[in-house]
Amino acid sequence: MDTICAVSTPPGVGGVALVRLSGGAAKEVAEKLLRTPHGKAVVLKDHKAQYAHLYDDRAFVDDVVATFFAAPHSYTGEDVVEISCHGSVYVQQRLLQVLIDNGTRLAEAGEFTLRAFMNRRLDLSQAEAVADLIESRSETAHRLAVSQMRGGYAQELEKLRQELIDLAALLELELDFSDEDLQFASREHLKDTVGALSDKVARLVASFQTGNALKEGIPVAIVGRPNAGKSSLLNALVAEERAIVSDIPGTTRDTVEESMTIDGIRFRFIDTAGLRQSDDPIESLGFDRAIKAAQQARFILFVRDMSVPFDENACEDISYITDRCDMKDKHLFIVHNKCDMPHNSTPQGIVISAKQRTGIDELKRDIAAVARKEAGQNDGILLTNSRHYEAMKHVLSALGEVRKSLEVGLSSDLVVVDIRDALYHLGTITGKVTTDEVLSSVFSRFCIGK
Repeated sequence: MDTICAVSTPPGVGGVALVRLSGGAAKEVAEKLLRTPHGKAVVLKDHKAQYAHLYDDRAFVDDVVATFFAAPHSYTGEDVVEISCHGSVYVQQRLLQVLIDNGTRLAEAGEFTLRAFMNRRLDLSQAEAVADLIESRSETAHRLAVSQMRGGYAQELEKLRQELIDLAALLELELDFSDEDLQFASREHLKDTVGALSDKVARLVASFQTGNALKEGIPVAIVGRPNAGKSSLLNALVAEERAIVSDIPGTTRDTVEESMTIDGIRFRFIDTAGLRQSDDPIESLGFDRAIKAAQQARFILFVRDMSVPFDENACEDISYITDRCDMKDKHLFIVHNKCDMPHNSTPQGIVISAKQRTGIDELKRDIAAVARKEAGQNDGILLTNSRHYEAMKHVLSALGEVRKSLEVGLSSDLVVVDIRDALYHLGTITGKVTTDEVLSSVFSRFCIGK
């Protein structure tokens, strides 16, 4: 297999850059280019960082630190050399060219991690977690990626896979003794087993909504009547003038989104157009988008103007949202804004002044507390990857067919077909079953050098 090389640090100028080599010739190529400060040849030692001068033929290139990782105890499972050089773009490109001139080739996107997968250093779900770890932008996303990368997720899936294999083996054993009409387990016991497996898979499928939101950022829709202070609230939450604020009702015609991290959890706050019907086609479109944002959000902040009495119209506005959204997995916060203005009521719930930034910290804490509690209720693993989610839905569907087959008394050979289907889709997650299309899809999202 070719020896590959790439810059593994982000593009641009920095104090230090890291160039990585992997393959059978990695050590040989590196030693050919390195010299001690006294001009002697460098012999790289396993898992030891060594200072050296790097030369292109006889021309000095840079002072570097080279670290050698001998196969199979390296990230890729091959011989790996990591060369830390100065972060000059010229030095990085010169070093890459020297390596290519000496028999290596430039790595493709994700090729280092692909080799780790091919050499069984990682399964496919762990490889995907590497990309998630690199892209993580909050404590929660980081924690989810680390858990998956360290194999806790893979171990749970392997347990599930083994239970399916045992179930299939039991039924196939009956086929071997079909002439003797033997049953090695009662159909009621098999139905109970399949039911327990289905419940486990169903919990995983259901966890995707929470897991994906924690990974990508929890969507929070800010809704309410025109001039209630929705845009002011967005600005107060993110501490910058992100949305245009005006006393003229209907200023916001489209959704405005901004992300921020609160207590280690990433949120995506979405300011929306005011909830009022209008003959203006643009305002009407904004109204429709406000409803859609609420439908897609996990959290809804319904903002009302405290200086206006909390009458039946306000209740109707809230119902307008709740009637059009599946509230089962949503959290609705009634946010009473403009407490700095004259008002006659002392409402229950969250009271703020977006303009004066009063009560904003308390609102943030309340939102984060609910999100953290929700995340903590999902014991074990969370699905965060849409590819895994689709595969697990297929597993759940196949188990449903298994249960139906057992209930109507179909023969073991027909039942086993659906169990094998469930095993197939489970295998696509961990890489037990792979195709070139799956691998291309997974590793194409990696940066070059990882």
